[in-house]
Amino acid sequence: MAEWWLQILSLPIHNISNPRFINIFCRNSLSLFQKRTDSAHTAHSEFGRRKDQLQSRASPSSPMKPTDMAKEGTETTEETEHMIEKNGAKETETVLSAGDAKEMRAVILSGFGGLNKLRVTKKAMPEPQEGEVKIRVKACGLNFLDLMVRQGNIDSPPKTPLVPGFECSGIVEAMGENTKGFEIGDRVVAFVNYNAWAEVVCTPLDYVYNMPDDMTFPEAAAFSMNFVAAYMMLFEVANLREGMSVLVHSAGGGVGQAVAQLCSTIPSVTVFGTASSFKHEAIKDSVTHLFDRNIDYVQEVKKISPEGVDIVLDCLSGENTGKGLGLLRPLGTYILYGSSNMVTGETKSFFSLAKSWWQVEKVNPIKLYEENKVIAGFSLLNLLFKQGRCGQVKTVVEKLFSLYNQKKIKPVVDSLWALEEVKEAMQRIHDRGNIGKLILDVEKSPTPLMASDSTETSEAGEEEEEHEGDNDNKERMPFIQ
Repeated sequence: MAEWWLQILSLPIHNISNPRFINIFCRNSLSLFQKRTDSAHTAHSEFGRRKDQLQSRASPSSPMKPTDMAKEGTETTEETEHMIEKNGAKETETVLSAGDAKEMRAVILSGFGGLNKLRVTKKAMPEPQEGEVKIRVKACGLNFLDLMVRQGNIDSPPKTPLVPGFECSGIVEAMGENTKGFEIGDRVVAFVNYNAWAEVVCTPLDYVYNMPDDMTFPEAAAFSMNFVAAYMMLFEVANLREGMSVLVHSAGGGVGQAVAQLCSTIPSVTVFGTASSFKHEAIKDSVTHLFDRNIDYVQEVKKISPEGVDIVLDCLSGENTGKGLGLLRPLGTYILYGSSNMVTGETKSFFSLAKSWWQVEKVNPIKLYEENKVIAGFSLLNLLFKQGRCGQVKTVVEKLFSLYNQKKIKPVVDSLWALEEVKEAMQRIHDRGNIGKLILDVEKSPTPLMASDSTETSEAGEEEEEHEGDNDNKERMPFIQ
C-alpha cells in the first residue's frame, strides 16, 4: 500500500482535480478501510472467544483468586494485541505480495479502431515454456503494420485484447526446458508473434539471435524486420546484382533506408526512391534519384532510364501496382510487401479499402509471359510464423550482422518513445513523419500528459475509451531524436 501512496504523492498537482484521479483515490481508500475493518473484526472475535473462556473458568465450582483473574486478564490483553498485530502483519503481507506479484507493464489493444483503443497497464508476466527464451525487453520496433493491426486492417486479425508488436531487443532472463544456445544475461534481438510491446516476452528459441557487441538495443529493435525484409526481397526474391536498378517507395521509412543501404553494398546499383518532400534533404545521399511521392514518378524515372528499372519494391499497392509493373524491364521483378494506401484515417476505412482494391491492376499471366516480367509478394511474418522458414531467416540475420560488423550497414533510428507514448508514436508513423524507425524504449520515462492519457483504467480494469475527436484536440508533444 505504501507503493500506492508514493504514486499518489508523485502525481503532478494539476491531476488532483482530475475525475479519474478522484475515482482511483476513493476506490483505493475504500479498499484500505475495508481491510482494516476486517482485521478489527477478526481481533474482536478472538477477544470474545477468550472472554467466554474466562467466564467458564470463573464458575462457582472453581472460584478464581483476584490475583489469578488479574493474571488471566493480562494474558488475554496481550494475546488480543498479538492477534491485532498478527492480522495487521498478515494484511501487510497480502498487500506486499500483491505488489510483488510477477506483473509487468504492457501496451494493450482493447479492440480494433483508433488510438483510444491503446492503453498501458499491468498484466501477468509470462514464463518460458519448453524451447522458449524469456527476454527482459529494452526496446521494441514500431512498424506501419502495427498501425494496420490496430485498425483491424489485415487478413484474419487476431482476437482482442492483445499486446501488439513483432520485434524487440533485450536481455535473456530465463529459459525453458530443453533450451540451449543462450545464457542468462545474453543481449539478444527477437521476433515475436505479437506481445512484443511489453517489459517481458517469451518467444521460441528459433526466433532469437545474439546481438553484435557494438549494437545498441534501439538499433537492434530497428534492425530485425526492416533489414531482414529488405535483404530477402533484394537478394533472395529479386536476385540483385551489379549494375541493376531499384525503385523503392517510402524511401525515408525503415525498410526504405534498409534497401538503400543494402543496395550500396553492390557496385553500380542505381536506386530510385519516392518520399515526402520534407524528407528529401535528410535522405538525399542514400538514394541515387529522389522524387516527391505526390508527383508522376513514372515519367521522371523514364526520363533518366527509358527502359525502366529491374526491381520495384512496393509497400503502397493500389494504383502503384500498375505503375510498377509498367516500369519493369524485361526479366524485372515487382514485389509487393505492404498496402499502406489502405490507411487514410485513424480508423479503418472501407472506402479506402475499396478504392485501393479497385485501383490494383488485374494481372494477366499471359501478359507477364509475353513481357518477361515477374510479380511477387513478400511477408516476413508469414514466412516465419506460418511457413516455418526460421532456418532461412537465421542465415539472413547472420549475413546482416556480418555487414553490420563491417560497418557497411547501420539501422536508422528516427525517435525513441516510452510505452505510455505509444499513441503519439503511432500518430507520427501514420502521418509519414518518420525518417527511419520509431522505437518504443521500455525504460524511457513518459511525459506527465501522455502517462495519464495512456495508463489510467476504470474500476473494472477495462480501458475507458475516449471520444474519437478528442485525439485531434490534444497538444502533440515533440518527439525525441
